[in-house]
Amino acid sequence: MKKVLLIGLLIFFISCKEKNRESVPISTASNISEINYASGFSIEKSDSGLTIIKVASPWPDAKTAFTYALIPKEKMAAMTLNKDEYDAIIAVPVERIVVTSTTHIPALEALGVVDKLVGFPDTEYVSSQAARKRIDARLIKELGNNESINTEMVLQLNPEIVVGFGVDGQNKAYATLQRANIPVVYNGDWTEETPLGKAEWIKFFAPFFNKDVEADRIFKGIESAYLEAKELAETAKKKPTLLSGALYKDVWYLPGGKSWAAEFFSDAHADYLWAATPETGSLSLSIESVLEKGKTAEFWISPAQFTSYKAMEEANRHYLEFDAFKNRNSYSFAGTTGETGGVLYYELGPQRPDLVLEDLIHILHPELLPNHELFFFKPLD
Repeated sequence: MKKVLLIGLLIFFISCKEKNRESVPISTASNISEINYASGFSIEKSDSGLTIIKVASPWPDAKTAFTYALIPKEKMAAMTLNKDEYDAIIAVPVERIVVTSTTHIPALEALGVVDKLVGFPDTEYVSSQAARKRIDARLIKELGNNESINTEMVLQLNPEIVVGFGVDGQNKAYATLQRANIPVVYNGDWTEETPLGKAEWIKFFAPFFNKDVEADRIFKGIESAYLEAKELAETAKKKPTLLSGALYKDVWYLPGGKSWAAEFFSDAHADYLWAATPETGSLSLSIESVLEKGKTAEFWISPAQFTSYKAMEEANRHYLEFDAFKNRNSYSFAGTTGETGGVLYYELGPQRPDLVLEDLIHILHPELLPNHELFFFKPLD
C-alpha cells in the first residue's frame, strides 16, 4: 500500500511539473511582421512571445528554406517545441553573437547592439568605427576567413548564435558549429535585388535583441529618405546616359538590367545603357561590345577598382576612347575606405541606400541636390 501511495504521489508531482512546463501556450493568436520590400525572409510572432523567422532565400536559387524559433529567455523553461520543425531554437535577447559579413555590422550598429558582437572573420575589412574600436580592444576576435572560419575559436567564444551566409549551403565549418549546439542562422540580405529590399534586413536582426520597434523606426527613416530622393530625381529635365564596370582580364563586368545597382541608376533618373537586359547579377561582355554601345555615355559610374584616370590609362588604353573618360565624368566608391582599407560601400551601402541614391542624384543632376556632400562616390583623381 505504501508503494502504491508513493507511486501515486510521484505521478501527481510529475503531472504537475508537466502542466507547469506547458502553462505558456506556444501559439495562440499570431501576426506577421510587415516586410514590404525584402523577399528573402518573413517574421511571425505569437501572443505567447514566440517569434518564427523563415529565410526563404539564404543564397541564389536555394531549394531549401530555413525556419528559426526565437523564445524569450524567461519563457524557455515553460515552452516545449518540436526541434524537428526548426533549424534552430534560440533564447532571446542574445548577448553574444558572431556575424560573418561586413553587411551585417551596420544593422548591429544601428540597433545599438554592436557591443554584443564577439567574433568576426577577416576583421581587417571592417570599416565601422564602433566595431573597429572593439576590434582594437580585442573585444571582437579575429576568426580567420568565412570560407574556413576558425571553429575552435568560435567554440571558445561560446556565442549564442552565429549569423552566416553561404553560396550553396555546403560550409563544413557551420556544420561543425551546429554539431556543437551553436545555432547557425543564415542571412540572405545579399540575394535581394532592390535597394530597399536589402536595407529591410535590419528587421531580420531585430528580434534576436528585442529591437523590433527600433528596427521599424530606422527602416522607415531610410525608406522615407530614399523615396523622397527618388521622387526628386523624377523632376530632372534630362536623363543622362550611363556606363558602368570595367575590364577584369579580358572580360568587362557590369550590372545586369534587373540588378541592385541598375535599380539605383533607374531611381536616380539615368539612362543606363544596359537597363533592358534581364540579368539580376552582372553581365560579362567583351570590350568591343561595351565600346560600341557605351562610347558616348555621359557618365561612367563605378569603373571597378579604379580611383584615378592615370591608373585606368595604364591598365588599358581603350578606356581613353570613352567620352566619360575624356570629359572626366567618372565616379567611383572604391576610394572611400575605412581606416584599414575596407571599402565602405560594400559594408554600409546595402544598409543606407538613401545615401547611395543621393550621391547619384548629386552627380547626375547637381541642380537638384546642390548642397549634398558625396558620401560613397567620389570623382576619379
